[in-house]
Amino acid sequence: MRAPESPPLLLTACTGGVLRLVLNRPNARNALSSELMAALKSALDGAAADNATRVIVIAAEGPVFSSGHDLKEMARHRADGDAGKKAYAVLFTQCSEMMQTIVRNPKPVIAEVQGIATAAGCQLVASCDLAIASTSARFATPGVDIGLFCSTPMVALSRNVGRKAAMEMLLTGRMVEPEDALRIGLINKVVAPEILESETMMLAGLIATKPRATIKTGKEAFYRQLEMPLAEAYAYASQVMTENMLDAEACEGIGAFLEKREPKWPS
Repeated sequence: MRAPESPPLLLTACTGGVLRLVLNRPNARNALSSELMAALKSALDGAAADNATRVIVIAAEGPVFSSGHDLKEMARHRADGDAGKKAYAVLFTQCSEMMQTIVRNPKPVIAEVQGIATAAGCQLVASCDLAIASTSARFATPGVDIGLFCSTPMVALSRNVGRKAAMEMLLTGRMVEPEDALRIGLINKVVAPEILESETMMLAGLIATKPRATIKTGKEAFYRQLEMPLAEAYAYASQVMTENMLDAEACEGIGAFLEKREPKWPS
């Protein structure tokens, strides 16, 4: 008798140009195992190359968005000859690459946060371009409580919120309420649980109507200029806008504006 197949770690669905990627390890609090991270990165890479996908939403099944790394998976490597050092290096590199895949993806990525997001789960939210959270959501980087400082989550967190707010989260490990997450800039909006998906899909659908190449250009430029000194950022942004002005989308969009008509974006 054949054993029942395990459910997929990642659920996918595409509607109206919006690809939903749903973490599907609810019984494990959607912990980011090596397999789940590989599945998520593969889906993100696929979406980057898929013209039918214009926006990506990352959501989760169950009451927890993601509890972070799979500590059971990590603990098993304590028995390795090097006490797990090589395995941990591989795991954290894999996680870092997956998070950067979100930032570098030409498609906007929105986190739909229905519940608790801690450690690398909070990092996942911070790595997304936008985030909408339910009133049931909570956020924390609690590694300090188990002797494992949230150093890699810190990278994404500190690029989203102010230094004092980031350090408070990292040093205390305390849960942050959704209203406070909104105030410090970790998320964009807080909504009731029953309208979380519809609100997220409404935002994704709006962005999906925007011209594809313009969105790609803008997202890449946004993250690149953040790492530059002010004068260098302006010089780079001016170059980007110059090239953007020559693009077919800008020609059509400006022409439509001047002619007082709706633009017809190139497919």
